[in-house]
Amino acid sequence: MSAPVTRPAVRLIARLMERFLMRVTVSGRQNLPSGGPLLLAFNHLGHFDAPLLIATLPWDVEALALSDLLRVPVTGQMCRLYGVIPVHRDAFDRAVLDRALDILGNGGVLALAPEARQSLTGALEKARHGAAYLALKTRAPILPVALTGTENAVFYGAWKAHRRPLVTITIGPLFHLPYLSLDGPQRRQSVEDASTLIMTRLAALLPAAYRGVYAGMAQRP
Repeated sequence: MSAPVTRPAVRLIARLMERFLMRVTVSGRQNLPSGGPLLLAFNHLGHFDAPLLIATLPWDVEALALSDLLRVPVTGQMCRLYGVIPVHRDAFDRAVLDRALDILGNGGVLALAPEARQSLTGALEKARHGAAYLALKTRAPILPVALTGTENAVFYGAWKAHRRPLVTITIGPLFHLPYLSLDGPQRRQSVEDASTLIMTRLAALLPAAYRGVYAGMAQRP
């Protein structure tokens, strides 16, 4: 899949924002694989999450984003220009699912937040099943990426006080889900178990205050 011509410009803007508007620390770069197929799962705290990932990751990433976020000033416009795939949180869209499967099936990198929305608590919320289903269906490896400091209140409050907010990006080890059947009555439990595994891997990369409903479940690989 060829990248839209605007992607290099969006990536440059994102990197300039990262450099001049924030103090960003990235750890775990040694865990980055050479490319896809790859499902990148990240926790979603604020509107700057997607631009930060665009600025930090070395590949041309395809991404799923909640359609409401595309209406957010500045970052929403950046996401539209980059060419993210809009999704509706509570609606099944076969075309979006087929496109996601096609990206992974053709060796691409697909990024999404398993929670399927920006956290309302500032910590991990119960995951939806989309990320787990895609990983089980395609057997694509998963790269967990944990973010802290991108919460809106922190950004706007810090800028108002003329301080650059501190942001961390932690890239965890690549992993595969165990084989879990998507056939018959086991399907729902398989996806639930896979979702929990993905989220516990994310939780393990986060400080305790960010682990939310997965506190106590985080396990280092």
